[in-house]
Amino acid sequence: QVQLVESGGGLVQAGGSLRLSCAASGRTFSSYTMGWFRQAPGKQREFVAAIIWSGGSTGYADSVKGRFTISRDNAKNTVYLQMSSLKPEDTAVYYCAADTRRTVLERRVGEYDYWGQGTQVTVSS
Repeated sequence: QVQLVESGGGLVQAGGSLRLSCAASGRTFSSYTMGWFRQAPGKQREFVAAIIWSGGSTGYADSVKGRFTISRDNAKNTVYLQMSSLKPEDTAVYYCAADTRRTVLERRVGEYDYWGQGTQVTVSS
């Protein structure tokens, strides 16, 4: 079992920055892939970024590449999403997720087996 708790969401103006955190507990954090996803009202949940167990490989959705950075601190059992140059279209509930069955990057929502409760990010124009 893995428990995930996100924090750091809020209201920010376009062009601003936010850093999301996701604290994990349960199974050995340093052994699995972590991802960030988001879901806007009326839309499907979509991939944002992922990072493998070691932090040595990351992947991003085209819509956030160059603006968002995913990182992890295995000593603190925490994964981060640094978001910069935020746009109104980044407004969504952001979820962190754990893919405990593999050690490679994964973008598919259905392949993640544990999810946090989500944190709201609202970007005003």
